[in-house]
Amino acid sequence: MRIGCRCEVSDYLCGMASPRTLSESASKSLLAEFGVPMAEERLVSTPVDAGRAALDLGLPVVAKLCGDSIAHKTERGLVRLRLSDVAAVESAATELLALARPEDGEVSVLIAPMVSGNRELIAGVVRDQQFGASVMLGVGGILAEAVADVVFRPAPLDRVTAHEMIGDLATQRLLGDFRGESAVDREALVDILVGLGRAAAERPDVRSIDVNPLIVRADGRPVAVDALVELGDPDGARHELRPRPSDAQFRALFEPRGVVVTGASTHPGKFGFVSLHNILAAGYQGSVHGTNRQGEIVLGVQTVADIDDLPEGAIDLVFVCTPASANPDLLRACARKGVKAAFLTSAGYGEAGEEGRQAERELVALADELGILLAGPNGQGVVSTPVNLCAQIVAPYPPAGRIGVASQSGNFVSTFMNYARSSGVGISRAVSAGNAAAVSVADYLDFYADDPATSVGLAYVEGITDGRSLMERLASVAARKPLVLVKGGATEGGAKAAASHTGALAANDKVFDGFCRAAGITRAVNVEEAFEAAATFATQPLPQGPNVVVLTTAGGWGVVTSDAITRDGRLNLMSLPDDLRAAIDEKLPPRWSRSNPVDCAGGETRDTIPEVLALIAEHPDVHAVIYLGIGIQANQARLMREGGFYPDHGIERIVAYHERQDQRFAEAADELSRRTGKPILVATELAVADPDNPGPATVRASGRLCYPSGHRAVTALGHLYRASEFARRRGRG
Repeated sequence: MRIGCRCEVSDYLCGMASPRTLSESASKSLLAEFGVPMAEERLVSTPVDAGRAALDLGLPVVAKLCGDSIAHKTERGLVRLRLSDVAAVESAATELLALARPEDGEVSVLIAPMVSGNRELIAGVVRDQQFGASVMLGVGGILAEAVADVVFRPAPLDRVTAHEMIGDLATQRLLGDFRGESAVDREALVDILVGLGRAAAERPDVRSIDVNPLIVRADGRPVAVDALVELGDPDGARHELRPRPSDAQFRALFEPRGVVVTGASTHPGKFGFVSLHNILAAGYQGSVHGTNRQGEIVLGVQTVADIDDLPEGAIDLVFVCTPASANPDLLRACARKGVKAAFLTSAGYGEAGEEGRQAERELVALADELGILLAGPNGQGVVSTPVNLCAQIVAPYPPAGRIGVASQSGNFVSTFMNYARSSGVGISRAVSAGNAAAVSVADYLDFYADDPATSVGLAYVEGITDGRSLMERLASVAARKPLVLVKGGATEGGAKAAASHTGALAANDKVFDGFCRAAGITRAVNVEEAFEAAATFATQPLPQGPNVVVLTTAGGWGVVTSDAITRDGRLNLMSLPDDLRAAIDEKLPPRWSRSNPVDCAGGETRDTIPEVLALIAEHPDVHAVIYLGIGIQANQARLMREGGFYPDHGIERIVAYHERQDQRFAEAADELSRRTGKPILVATELAVADPDNPGPATVRASGRLCYPSGHRAVTALGHLYRASEFARRRGRG
């Protein structure tokens, strides 16, 4: 029985003007409509009625002072716990009523059973300025702020997503059998989360919901013993992202028939020289043109003084190195020549204050009118390896590959391309979005999702001005192709730096993370992890399960890699099946580890590694393999080459043998992965310490990433498995 709650809510909605927190009783009444289980309770106005309610509910009970304006009862000392007899209840009610303040409005005493349980959760809804409504779940009670184990998902949410939320809590041990109490009833908890999501979706006036604590009873059933709902005016109309450019416009940017560099210069230190040089040096086969006031020859290209002097219909892309003031007339002239895309390196726009922002808006409107894709401004350039295009004002030019890069920071485009050069895992397209005045990072990624040359998108984002629309676009991308994101502004300090860098707001990081997980987007902690995750998606098959076997030529490497697998939380360092252990027994001496990791213990012969690797990879229970120790023999060979005795004393022959062995091992890993359809990740510090070692060098030659350590291989494999798991849960895999 809840006295007057529905009337209280409806009366408020009729005259709502500013945000207001409902009383606890009214909050619970609202949430009960959406299936949130509440402990039975009574609202009373006198101590005598409090005692009667306690007898009716069953002792012991809790007493709380409730009123329309009372939100934080604990801080004001308005809660009495564990009241075990009627006298104690009546005394507590008397004390609480005496503590009422005039500003509390009409007050009453809430009597509820003392719900017991060793575990407390917190659940609720937050309506973020950037991302809209999200459902929250975490560890509750007095530990909520200290532990900060909380996860989010966008509202509304389905049962699969709710289960994923529960699985993402770090404190999983609290959810299992705990101190003699049953495991948390996950289906009941899912009911609550789905109900909260429905409340957020159906009640746009709900600004926030706080259910804390959500006590897990001894039988595992969660029950809400305290709840607050804040109501307010519904959000206004959402700002929608601009429509992305057409495929024809993107082809003009990434696969142009011809390119013109405006402001081409004979001075090697100017952007107009560097960009023209990079286009020519990369081997672009389309026509290359330039403008220069004096009509000079620059790097063998005869420039013209005026755009109107260029051929018509032969140029798709203009690379702009001229000042901002010249660009409107330049775009009009380019449009007359049939140019469909423009990349602007010019600064002085949105990053330069209100005057620059106005100039940027006017330029975007002009480009729209002319039908020109406007990339930038204030960007570093565009790369497209399928046509050998390197139209950028910086180095490097990466090897060709399957990773499509888009970044709000031009420096990180260079970073990813440098990693591509060092690892051998190449890039298909790469673009610096600059100010992203007309074309956003999400637009580029959307194009990559249907681009035959690209198999995975890789992006850096930091400034978010419309989180919900952005994430809906990125979710569409991730549904078609793997997508890896790294986000700047994940901490308070980073958020301030991101705001100063882009002028955009940095959104709540955990809310952002929840949106990524709900969409199946792979979020990396840093740029190294982001590139390695993208490289893994580009070069390895998805695992069909969590079972991992580690093959190592040294015990210590296997131990730390096993630790990393265990810490992952999803991957499984599987126990070796009896038949696999018996088969390996035939290939290794008795001193081998006889467990996972499979430690060869120095017992390798010429064919041991390829044969044992095949036994592991071909076993039906094994889903992925991590191979540690490649390059050891070739490392000794290098020392023999450099030791002063080479090639005498028979050293030449053993050097050749050692080097060939590591080549064979890398080739075997590649062949087995392709034949079995299972990921086989090869890791060694020699990938960075001695990249010319035949072991890692052969891994690179096979088109795959050689990971610098076992734990980095595990991190990449974890991302790969989560993507596979996400796809299977949603019927995509």
